[in-house]
Amino acid sequence: MSRSARHHALNDLIARAFASAGIPATKEPQGLSRSDRKRPDGLTLIPWQAGKALTWDVTVVCPLANSYIHTAAQDGGAVAELAAACKTAKYAVPESRYIFQPIAVETLGPINGSAVSFLSGLGRRIADVSGKTREGSFLFQRLSVLIQRFNAVVLMTVLLMMRWQVIPANFVVFSNRSNF
Repeated sequence: MSRSARHHALNDLIARAFASAGIPATKEPQGLSRSDRKRPDGLTLIPWQAGKALTWDVTVVCPLANSYIHTAAQDGGAVAELAAACKTAKYAVPESRYIFQPIAVETLGPINGSAVSFLSGLGRRIADVSGKTREGSFLFQRLSVLIQRFNAVVLMTVLLMMRWQVIPANFVVFSNRSNF
């Protein structure tokens, strides 16, 4: 499984949450491409707030990566906030017809603040439709399990690579032990 698979699984979780809330949404909408042909991960087909539809884009970042380690050391969740700010800048359009919501999740768990608020609101909407008050908690649990599942896959892949000594030259391993 790859980073792409994790990204698609997380995007699918968000799209299914909208469906559970009775809000029609589409993944990878056509016609919203930027000049570089990048597009957000999803779009609600009806207004979300203030008469505007919502677009979202998900990203998963590893706070242990060399490029993020200094930021991660500053505060828990700082890497998710940085990734969310980068996504917001990437999709910033003055006078947009859409509300943009970045959803940045760290591999160790933290989620950017605006995404927590957004997912809480989406969970409340699911609860209103289903009549089950714990739906918001279940949404966060599904997201957490998804991230943990993909972390386990990455760990198993690395362990197998170490066992068979097929580690790419640019791959960082924290231990030289090969007696698994």
